[in-house]
Amino acid sequence: MFKQDQEIFNILLEAVSEGVIIVDNQQNIMEVNTIVESIFGYAKTEILGKALDVLIPSQYHTSHAAYFEAFIKRGKRRKMGEAVDIFGLKKDGTVFPVEVELNPFSIYNKTYVMAMVRDISEKKNTEKQLMLKSRALESANNGIIITDALQEDNPVIYFNSASQNLTGFSSKEILNNNCRILQGNDRNQKPLKKLRKAIKKGESCQVTLCNYKKDGTLFWNDLYIMPITNSEGVVTNFIGIQNDVTKRKKAEDERQHLATIFDESLNEIYVFDVETLKFINANYGAQKNIGYSLEELKNMTPLDITHNDNEANFRKTIDALLQKNVEKLKLETVHQRKDGTNYPVEVHLQLSHLGEKNVFVAIILDITELKNQTAKLENKVEERTEQLKIALSKEKELNELKTKFLSLVSHEFKTPLSGILTSSQLLAKYQLTEQQDKRNRHIKIISDKVHYLNNILNDFLSFEKLESGKLNYRYAHFKLSKVVNEVVYNANMLLKEGQKINYPKNIDELSVFQDEKIIELILSNLIYNAINYSPEHTTIDIEVNQNHETTTFVIKDQGIGIPEKDQNHIFDRYFRGENVVNTQGTGIGLNIVKNHLENIGGTISFISKEHKGSSFTITIPNTAKP
Repeated sequence: MFKQDQEIFNILLEAVSEGVIIVDNQQNIMEVNTIVESIFGYAKTEILGKALDVLIPSQYHTSHAAYFEAFIKRGKRRKMGEAVDIFGLKKDGTVFPVEVELNPFSIYNKTYVMAMVRDISEKKNTEKQLMLKSRALESANNGIIITDALQEDNPVIYFNSASQNLTGFSSKEILNNNCRILQGNDRNQKPLKKLRKAIKKGESCQVTLCNYKKDGTLFWNDLYIMPITNSEGVVTNFIGIQNDVTKRKKAEDERQHLATIFDESLNEIYVFDVETLKFINANYGAQKNIGYSLEELKNMTPLDITHNDNEANFRKTIDALLQKNVEKLKLETVHQRKDGTNYPVEVHLQLSHLGEKNVFVAIILDITELKNQTAKLENKVEERTEQLKIALSKEKELNELKTKFLSLVSHEFKTPLSGILTSSQLLAKYQLTEQQDKRNRHIKIISDKVHYLNNILNDFLSFEKLESGKLNYRYAHFKLSKVVNEVVYNANMLLKEGQKINYPKNIDELSVFQDEKIIELILSNLIYNAINYSPEHTTIDIEVNQNHETTTFVIKDQGIGIPEKDQNHIFDRYFRGENVVNTQGTGIGLNIVKNHLENIGGTISFISKEHKGSSFTITIPNTAKP
């Protein structure tokens, strides 16, 4: 009966773009079109009259027979392959995925089924690739955001789980919104101009932005954006890759701060190679005093600036450090400047490391004044015995102060440096994700120790300037809120568990004409003392009052207080109360504060009770008189 109107039938059959297989109710193949030949690899004559199983993998024959029987009974059109994968079998044995639409029909009381067959191998491969790419994006450690550049305001259309973890925002909160949600109110950052310009031009761009998580926590975001264009060259999307570089940024800032301290020190500081002895670095104080530039010094060794030494003797001297027989060498010698003039120096030499390289760090003290003073004293020996006693007494006191100072420096530097070294070594051992709490604890230890060393260095620098008379006060008008903000911000990083600083009220409009850095140093010393000598879960109050002539600061704590018998000596240099012997400190902070206040026309007083706390009051003129 299929031969009736064969020509018309064949035309219709071949006009269909899909493979067409017609089977009878016994699943025998009655007719196929040429598309079927190309799909399955059989010639039409090879499969006509054969059972449909020839085109079905053997493991599916049983289930297919049951399915076909049930389909014939229902007699309704059915599409296969949407819910369950269906596979065909080529002549060469290849198994491949197909979609099949079954259409039952009857002719002359006989039932037939027309199967419309499509090879979906390419579609399945495409779906698999998309699935793999989607899983790759979701499993990436970097935050990945995709925006729609064709919509107004470039909204986010994709936001992977790493981005959610990084920012704290959920998909609902970020999808269909612009990425500026991460900028908070900080939308005038310089890198944002570069980013906006790149987006406007449809170009790639990499910037480091100050972003904010959902809870307001600041983090530094290293963002790389890349445009996606269509076949017509139109930018349809931007892909943004985020990387949290907060730790790196903080480490860079800390290194820069320490480098600034190194460079601005008035003492000469040199770093030179252990093997070649050539200088690697020298601070500004060294370059200024010796007269050579850093470029010139890099081609020189300590022997080139030492007046009376040779390499053999010098290497013999430093061998004690290399053999680790001592931790530090202190010696006196004479240095020669570029202009040929000589000056006596005291050298403090230590072995250190710069990356994987061993280096020596030399701190040089110009002792010209000390030598001159000694010479003058010696000249007066023959003149008056009484003057000799006075001179010897002063020299003894100076030596005692010097010894105490160097001992103090050694102890106060060694302890935190040992803590930094230990935490650094332990950090290397905690490499697992679940050990992040341990890493954070040691990172905080390192940060606290660095801040402590920084404060000590600031005290020593200020002390040295006061003692040498090299300090020049720089007076200017400034808002008190600016200084208080800076002091409180830095102090917050040193707070113990549960400690809190109460910020002063109504100071935004208050200003003075004073040395801003000195006022900051004075307040920092007092607040750091309040933190250091107060237990956890206590409050530190700052009060500020101003009248027409003076400004008064009051810093109150709930700390250990000062014993009554020690209160008369609390401003003496190196003095420390008997109840703080187990707490780190130098004993020069309050001495520096008092000296600075006297120099700028201010005063300091305190009220303290042991175990109850202390209240320090400082008063400064609103207008300094240089």
